[in-house]
Amino acid sequence: MEQNSGEEGRIPTVGVVVARTGRLARLGDPLAYVMELVAPKLRGRVRLVSRDSRSTAEGARRAVRELVRDEGARMVVTLAGTEVLPTVADSCEEAGVPCLSSTFPWQVYFYGRGATEERPFRWTYHFCWGLDDIAETFADLWEAAGAGPDRAVGCLWNDGPQGAWSRHTAHGFLPAARARGYRLVDPAGYREPSVGFDGQGGALAAFREAGVDVVTSAATGADLALFRRQAAAYGLRPRLITCSRWLAYPPAATAAGECAQADVGTLVYWTPDHPYRSSLDGMTAAELAEAYEHATGNRWLQPLGLAYALFEVASHALTTATDPTDPPSVAAALGATHLDTMAGPLDWTSGPVPNVATVPLSGGQWQRGRTHPYELVVVDPRDVPGLRAGGELVRLGGG
Repeated sequence: MEQNSGEEGRIPTVGVVVARTGRLARLGDPLAYVMELVAPKLRGRVRLVSRDSRSTAEGARRAVRELVRDEGARMVVTLAGTEVLPTVADSCEEAGVPCLSSTFPWQVYFYGRGATEERPFRWTYHFCWGLDDIAETFADLWEAAGAGPDRAVGCLWNDGPQGAWSRHTAHGFLPAARARGYRLVDPAGYREPSVGFDGQGGALAAFREAGVDVVTSAATGADLALFRRQAAAYGLRPRLITCSRWLAYPPAATAAGECAQADVGTLVYWTPDHPYRSSLDGMTAAELAEAYEHATGNRWLQPLGLAYALFEVASHALTTATDPTDPPSVAAALGATHLDTMAGPLDWTSGPVPNVATVPLSGGQWQRGRTHPYELVVVDPRDVPGLRAGGELVRLGGG
């Protein structure tokens, strides 16, 4: 995918690292679509060219190398996964090319790649919510569900990066949840894909012993479905499950015909109902979602708004930079950006740490829908001005 122009030599190029093959291809769909959508809007100002990350770290390194070496990219943008996004950012840091990314909790992006407030990155910039924001959002949902008197929350966390960062005593989910007065019950992390949670030392026994009636997780759909099936057989019936990561995507039935997300609470960062619009041409969130569904035949996805904002910020930085061909000038423009976008207001001048802008979260729940079996409903708008709740939180089993 490429935007052609007879004036390419004078128009700065933005390289797009997008997963078109491999396990992250679904996450790549919104970015690929938005690239095609905004290319005509940016024509004459920015040239867009992409490379497939192949959903791997090695593919990501190759993509950055080709975009910089072969296409002359002055900036690289990406939405990616646990291994791919840090690889893209690190490759750009090494190459001395500004990079902009999203859909990755900012603490993992910043501290996980070795930065500190005193020694931030030079070339790489990011916008997203934080692990503490997820904990705060979920804590609101736990309270709405009426968490038990001892406020015990079972943590269904894996033994990989998601689990490790959720447990981090300084920068993760853990300290924010504890600060809200919750007691977190965290058995040993499980290996993905899970083979079960009901063995000796497993989550089900630990949750029952601790009197857990709320469970939180970052599991895959398949693992969450397995947990729910085994919990029912075990007699463990939590009043609410909250889950992030892939569970923020539209549900898909498992091989057993289950819907892992049924009545599960999750984070909400972008919907057609968000009062956001494009800084490029005024397109609204609702119009973007409708255009995506019409063009692809698929349901809208939350990353659509963030994908669109990547190109808004990239265009803004390149057009406001003193010299769009000079990497330090472009990086300085990124760091000075304060822009209202399709993902909401993004401000790199007042982030929690250097090089980071934040995205506010709301609380949502997958409830039975009118058009689809389950639809994402905003049940707690929290701090998003102009966003309204679409329904009330329901406990598992409809209580």
